[in-house]
Amino acid sequence: MTAGGAVARIRLGLRLFGALAWLLACIGPSALARVRNVPHNPWPRRFLRGVAHIFGIAVAIRGERAPGRLLLLANHVSWIDILALSAASGCAFVGHDGLARVPFLRWLCRQNDTVFVARHDKAGIAAQVEQLRRALMEMGAVTLFPEGTTGNGDTLLPFKSSLLGALEPLPEGITVQPVWLDYGPDVAATAWVGDEPGMDNFRRVLGRARPAAVAVHFLPALDGAALASRKTIASAARQSIAWAMSPAVPLTEA
Repeated sequence: MTAGGAVARIRLGLRLFGALAWLLACIGPSALARVRNVPHNPWPRRFLRGVAHIFGIAVAIRGERAPGRLLLLANHVSWIDILALSAASGCAFVGHDGLARVPFLRWLCRQNDTVFVARHDKAGIAAQVEQLRRALMEMGAVTLFPEGTTGNGDTLLPFKSSLLGALEPLPEGITVQPVWLDYGPDVAATAWVGDEPGMDNFRRVLGRARPAAVAVHFLPALDGAALASRKTIASAARQSIAWAMSPAVPLTEA
């Protein structure tokens, strides 16, 4: 093992130890808040913001989070997206049911009120739609990644309108706001794409000396004809993020 590799492993270990210590510090206050039925328990979000700091993730906020009940539609680059968006908005998330199969991840996600979606469970779509609608009404802000998987950060994959079934018709009082997660010119060092195993990406990112910088751009909320259906919502959100990335950003079609 090279000296650089040894230093990276030490850095990884220290960051994991710090995250574990912060988790243990947050468990008690979070449990107490749940027992007392504190609305929108703040401790899971505080935990994620703290983890972002411990992991060396520098989060910058551009624009303003819309007020009220909010659905955020963001591009998806990395597991870091979760930490960055939570730090910037205090939101809960819509996640795929694969996360629920790992006991520790399931518990951690549940603490942050994650809504699990089984994309291939056609029989359970109605229940999932109702679950997402209830989350939007109760949690204040929920983030969904319409690409359905991580991309390379330079282009956008197609936005899957089927994931927006809970928004047809749009529940009263819900604002839909696109968000661009911008990792800058160093995105390739962070993006989780291709055949790279998740743990390899995790170790690679946490072993870095430089912070993983990400800017969270809150773009203008959708309105008017853009909210007519799940398909118009998906299209308008994708176009908004693409325009923010670059007027000439390639839009990969299905």
